[in-house]
Amino acid sequence: MPRHAHDVVIVGAGSGGYAAARTVRDTGCDAALVDHGPLGGLCILRGCMPSKALLASSDALHRIRASAELGVHVGDVGADMPFIAARKRRLVREFADYRIEGIETFPLYRGHARFLSPHELAVGDDTVLRAEHFVIATGSTVAPPRVNGLADAAALDSDAILELEAVPQSAIVLGGGYTACELGQFLARLGARTTMLIRSGHLLTESDDDVGEALTGYFRAEGIDVRTGTRLIDATRQGERRVVRFAVGDREHAVEADAIFNALGRVPNVAGLELERAGVALDARGAIAVDATLRTSNPAIYAVGDVTGEYMLVHVAIYQGEVAARNICLRTNERAVYALQSAHAVFTDPQVAVVGATEKELRAQGRPYVVGRYDFAEHGKAMCLAETKGFVKLLAAADDGRILGGAVIGAQGSELIHEVIVAMNYGATVAEFMRIPHLHPTLAEIWTYPAEQCAERCGMRAPGDDAIEVATSGA
Repeated sequence: MPRHAHDVVIVGAGSGGYAAARTVRDTGCDAALVDHGPLGGLCILRGCMPSKALLASSDALHRIRASAELGVHVGDVGADMPFIAARKRRLVREFADYRIEGIETFPLYRGHARFLSPHELAVGDDTVLRAEHFVIATGSTVAPPRVNGLADAAALDSDAILELEAVPQSAIVLGGGYTACELGQFLARLGARTTMLIRSGHLLTESDDDVGEALTGYFRAEGIDVRTGTRLIDATRQGERRVVRFAVGDREHAVEADAIFNALGRVPNVAGLELERAGVALDARGAIAVDATLRTSNPAIYAVGDVTGEYMLVHVAIYQGEVAARNICLRTNERAVYALQSAHAVFTDPQVAVVGATEKELRAQGRPYVVGRYDFAEHGKAMCLAETKGFVKLLAAADDGRILGGAVIGAQGSELIHEVIVAMNYGATVAEFMRIPHLHPTLAEIWTYPAEQCAERCGMRAPGDDAIEVATSGA
């Protein structure tokens, strides 16, 4: 059996693993990648890129249908799903080909990996790799069905939704997280009568209530039947139809549709790695347990990305991969910090984006804070664009006005949040933030309003504040 030795072997060539390999090489160490394929990683093949390609089509369709608000009248419009699917495949292939070019600049071992010992890894049945250090970056996989009958009812998961060539006439979406919201709205906008069943009181359970409740309201106004406070009982297949039974309180209900979309989450992908042979422990969630430096219970082995179960976000996986590589090759003890890195967006319409702390988190910590909020419905540029859904809000420390977090639900939220990310990165206070010049009229200048509110509530006045002329509501 062939044996090969490297300084660092990275298991998984997705975004986190590829970032780790590049950083290892940049430090002058020898890196090798292991992946069973297909190459490209979750983001490119079955996540961010294909989903955003699909959403671009459904969002465009919705804007055309809503154009009467701007005095633009069109006849009947529809979607060409085979074309949409082909466009998505073409883009994914282009992205994957580019990534594979980078992956293949490293020694690449194709096959399923399993540890033989803390320093040896088998790849397939015919190769053994030896290294002083390993990085596990095997990502995540769709969570197994947690509802009786889902498998027999042929429920679709997110991978299957992304491969649809035709949209069902009706669909039941199980879950209210970002994948359920993005792809559930996509199905609805392309013509599926869509029912969403969620356990909590609003979509995006982990978001602040005002954000989640607002999105829930917008979905309902769009015709999506969002049922909250549900407890799923089972799913069955009746001919070509699917039925999901659920309870709300003590009452049992049922909903019927052509398809079920199981969007109840993802789990760390650790199957078959035989981690116990390497001395790598899992936590209670089934994720690889890591410390702040991304070391596992075996200090020679690190883990990054979805497999750690921390933040299942591509940019976090990349960041973790870079941190782990520096800690290995530069013998540093760098700690991963997520206050900014865990910023995220949900590409619904309106978009949701968050950075830093939420009000829920600050209340749980008992930390005094102030909040400023401003509605798009009161903002001049948003009114001109007929993009008046949602709001922005800032959270600041009550004592010194330091920005602790920000959230937006509204048009271009994934772009607008970057103003707050940059401000927080440089430790800005709300008084400093509100003095940043903005072009007028733009959506971005909406941030000056909650910044002003927070500064006033903190009792802060920066030099020259008296001379600041702030646009009135709607200007």
